[in-house]
Amino acid sequence: MYLLELAGQDDRFAIAEAATAASDVTPIAAGLATARGLGDGFETLAFAHRASDLLGTTGATVDSAVALLDAATLDRAGSVAVRARDVRGTTDVDTQAAERALGQVLVDRGFTVDLDDPDHVLQALFSNTDDASAADPGENGVAALGWLTVETDRAFADRQPTDRPFFQPGSMSPQLARALVNLAGAEPKTTILDPMCGTGGILLEAGRVGATPIGGDAQTKMVRGTRQNLRELLDGDWHVYRGDASHIPIADDSVDGVVFDAPYGRQSKIEGDLEDLVADALAEARRVASQAVVVGDRSWAETAEESGWVVDATFERRVHRSLTRYIAVVR
Repeated sequence: MYLLELAGQDDRFAIAEAATAASDVTPIAAGLATARGLGDGFETLAFAHRASDLLGTTGATVDSAVALLDAATLDRAGSVAVRARDVRGTTDVDTQAAERALGQVLVDRGFTVDLDDPDHVLQALFSNTDDASAADPGENGVAALGWLTVETDRAFADRQPTDRPFFQPGSMSPQLARALVNLAGAEPKTTILDPMCGTGGILLEAGRVGATPIGGDAQTKMVRGTRQNLRELLDGDWHVYRGDASHIPIADDSVDGVVFDAPYGRQSKIEGDLEDLVADALAEARRVASQAVVVGDRSWAETAEESGWVVDATFERRVHRSLTRYIAVVR
């Protein structure tokens, strides 16, 4: 069993993404989940920080965590370090005190402490089960202990759309783009299509997890800009074409997943035909792939169903006061 530390504030969305690289993902507290198995792609997740080999869970107090560790079977040897976190600041646990107390248990069990380059890292994560601070966190929260197994690659956190050679306002964040391509099945030796690729942010993240990205856009400016971005920022194969998303120039069943961020009604130059365009794009996506993720400033889930898709999940992600992104994951 593994302990997952989730990222962001929307656990439901984070768990959906984590389920693409782990099995039986189950929430246990705010920002925490368990999983029965991990896949090779876990390190590419956008909304997870790390996974640990779970030792156990108990009440969210230092004393409870110490008792749990003292009773646990520790089937490893070498140097150790303890990393304690109050997940999202929900428990008011003194994490420094937790590290000292848990470290002392490990020393008493024969381990040496190496804070700089340990052989093993014990994660001690404290969180409330109700997303709110509790007067007695031990009664209303969870302490979870586990040996660190894998950390996700957070390199995308240092990248911004404005850093690309070609940029347009309103571009999606690399973190969200990474999550969307993961939800669409991106991994090495897969092919991911974005038929409304804009500046290519989704394609960049698909390529960075090892998939071959294919993009299309009706605007010549976007096609040229995307090619420039991919040429300068992405290693590996990619393909970009100019074309209408309602007539995708790709053979049936030839890609593994489709992701697209539909034009926003108030900004779109094709506002009058937007619903027809998205419906046609969804129908074309169903022709070329068995799974897709569609994003917009409104929900396109009903349109997806009318196009023959089955909606697995829908999410709402608030960007700012005047924009909420609606996400539908379809099969």
